[in-house]
Amino acid sequence: MTEYLTNYMKYIQDKLEKCVSASEIDEIMDEHLIKIGFMQHERIVHFLVTMLFSLILTIFIAVLFFTPNLPSLILVTIILVLLVFYIKHYYFLENTVQKMYKIYDSILEKQKKLRVNSK
Repeated sequence: MTEYLTNYMKYIQDKLEKCVSASEIDEIMDEHLIKIGFMQHERIVHFLVTMLFSLILTIFIAVLFFTPNLPSLILVTIILVLLVFYIKHYYFLENTVQKMYKIYDSILEKQKKLRVNSK
């Protein structure tokens, strides 16, 4: 997903810079709004999974606190490592979706300019 989003952001920036017609900018806008919707969904799913892992980690830390043993420690360690990677990925998704909003604003601005110039 990280590579996909990074490539898409480069692609949409290039397409926006090369755009010269109102119909072309409308197509870019439609495509970008669909991608924003997809990424918002992806972000929500990863947020929920991250919160679930946090809850599970809290439960297993409590278990480890009351019944300290090696299997519990190993399980807490595994969950903690997974949670760190989920947080890292969620952070990337959150920042990228916010960049997508900025690109949306740029598309709107260019859309207005192209419409004014075409009249």
